[in-house]
Amino acid sequence: MSPVQPASGAGNVDANAKGNATDNGGHDPASATDAVCTRGPPTAPSARPPLLRVRGLAFGYDDEPLLDNVDLDLEAGRGSILCGANGSGKSTLLRLLAGLVRPDEGLIERAQDSRDEPLPAAWLGHALGLKTGLTVGESLHFACRLHGADQRMGPSQALTSVALSGYEQVPVRELSAGQRKRVALARLLLVDAPIWLLDEPYANLDPDGCLLVDRLIDRHLRSGGTLALSVHRSDQAGFAGPRQLVMLDRLAESS
Repeated sequence: MSPVQPASGAGNVDANAKGNATDNGGHDPASATDAVCTRGPPTAPSARPPLLRVRGLAFGYDDEPLLDNVDLDLEAGRGSILCGANGSGKSTLLRLLAGLVRPDEGLIERAQDSRDEPLPAAWLGHALGLKTGLTVGESLHFACRLHGADQRMGPSQALTSVALSGYEQVPVRELSAGQRKRVALARLLLVDAPIWLLDEPYANLDPDGCLLVDRLIDRHLRSGGTLALSVHRSDQAGFAGPRQLVMLDRLAESS
């Protein structure tokens, strides 16, 4: 998993946004289930510019539209929950935000760092990108070498953060699906990226693992980061920090 850059070819277009996000700044995840998709621009909890901004985004497969005129702001300190049934476009929207897929129309814009470079984003998808022939420690040390020496924490500390202390010498092939997801989460902590894009991060995790994801998300948001994650049900995302709910099923119905 590496920091990703904006998709080439994404630029400004003239499009009237249909509105797709509802802000929920409270800390009760259950209250997010009552959120509805409203028309107009996404609400913002502060006057700070978003770390990632989407305007007029459109995408389809084989001339079959999937996403149309999507507006979305990823604000520092706030998470965005992409919710919807299979085929509603959750994973596709995340891949568009990550620059892994080019949009048909629209703008995907990241804030810039002190060097006038787009802020990096970290991607965690269904395919975890772990080589089964490597040990856990080798996998994380490779990530450190890939992303440079300026790391927020080392592999051992990252493994401790995901309750896998002492697993450095264990081959990845011997891990369960949930343990592999924890290794991928540890790798996420090694990337100094303020934008996290997480495709079903609770998948293959037991209840303790789901609580772990929530704690990592809350820590990321408190540090000034932002994220977008996908779930089938809004109550699957139990992190305490501010969030906005993006109902992709309702987007599809309104397009």
